[in-house]
Amino acid sequence: MEQSKKITEGALLIGIYVVLLFIVMFVPIIGFFGIFALPIPFIIYTSRHDYVPAILMLIVAIFLSLIFATIVSLPLTLLAGIGGIFVGASIYKKLSPYETLARGSLGFIIGFVLIILLLQFVLNINIYQEIDLFIQESLNMSKLMMEQMGFVDENANQQLKLIEDQMNSFKDLLPSSIAIVSMFFAFISQWLSYKILNRIDQKKLAFPPFKNLNFPIAILWFYFFAVIFSLIELDPSSGMYLVIANVLALITVFITIQGYSFIFYYADYKKLHKAVPISILIISLIIPFLFMFIIRIIGIIDLGFSLKQRLASSSKK
Repeated sequence: MEQSKKITEGALLIGIYVVLLFIVMFVPIIGFFGIFALPIPFIIYTSRHDYVPAILMLIVAIFLSLIFATIVSLPLTLLAGIGGIFVGASIYKKLSPYETLARGSLGFIIGFVLIILLLQFVLNINIYQEIDLFIQESLNMSKLMMEQMGFVDENANQQLKLIEDQMNSFKDLLPSSIAIVSMFFAFISQWLSYKILNRIDQKKLAFPPFKNLNFPIAILWFYFFAVIFSLIELDPSSGMYLVIANVLALITVFITIQGYSFIFYYADYKKLHKAVPISILIISLIIPFLFMFIIRIIGIIDLGFSLKQRLASSSKK
């Protein structure tokens, strides 16, 4: 009876996944947002039956997506399936929301790495060569437009060179970019799944308030060491340069998130309207070159001096 229920439920959720996959692939605007919903069938199934039956579900989903869609659907299915199984298995084991997020992020990272390997060894597409080609085509187009408008001079060439260097740096930051995108995918998918599971399974899954988020203080040490090493002139093609650049980029994101968390905590501490920290968040994202440095400084001070704990202690006196 239990086995029959697993099979029936798995078939239903695979059907839902295939429908979502078609929407993502053939309905442009809705499909863009639908990408975040793709892991949900796998999360729901794994959260109820653990990862072993979910792996079988993923295999069937891959087979059906190749039949009813195209080869393009394979990377999407791998990403959604692996990431969803990692999130769902964590929910099944009743791990905390942030532990679930960490494992889910790892699952999506594995999914992205498998996609890159699939592109390289099955479809013979080198992602780094594709990035180089895209950069060169973009620069050629920009140069052509500047020539047509008569803006070709020494200053314009220097600007183009600066843009080229910035675009080439994206290749170096590909590993940390994958990690950041994976965390974003994991968070959105986990948050949506919590809403659905709370409704259909009467659970009480939720992230703790963002204002209470605290990363380990060890992140600061990694950050400072990465900053120190980044001041050393290294060969941009060396492995050490790539490691330092990616560690610094990734930890910078964590510290920035910590800074936003303190802003939300302080607004609540001062009984300010919720619109205040949300407005700060939006404005800083719109004008990052003015505010991101300040947000990072706030995050560093909060981590280093435990500002939230100090404010909480002072309010009790």
